[in-house]
Amino acid sequence: MKKLAGNKKAYHDYFIEETFEAGIVLTGTEIKSIREYGLSLKESYAHVRGGEVWLHGVHIKPYAQGSYNNVDPLRSRKLLLHKKQIRYLDAQTKQAGQTIVPTKVYFSRDNRLKVEIALARGKKNYDKRATIAQKDAQRDIERALKDRSR
Repeated sequence: MKKLAGNKKAYHDYFIEETFEAGIVLTGTEIKSIREYGLSLKESYAHVRGGEVWLHGVHIKPYAQGSYNNVDPLRSRKLLLHKKQIRYLDAQTKQAGQTIVPTKVYFSRDNRLKVEIALARGKKNYDKRATIAQKDAQRDIERALKDRSR
């Protein structure tokens, strides 16, 4: 598995409850650009519309050698999921506070591009502060154990 892009901000802003692996519909020049690490997941999200899942806000830079074949870098892209998964995501996102965010993009073993999307619940500011404090405390503990073992 070759990871191309991650979304650290999603883990900071949301409680990740469940993840799904999805395929993505792309054009030829987009996949060539992604192979050159021309992908950004910042400020991206997904939603269910018309029985399909659409990914918004993903920036794929235009391919350098592409000419008229290049498409809009911020266009909406369709995700490929099973119908049962789409129905489940649609039902869950209709609940208050639930959303779908992409967490990483990678090539699978058979060299297909996959997007890991997560069903997430938004964090409040005090939740974010508590998470940061917990990480700092864990880092201090690990540092103390490392110094003690010397």
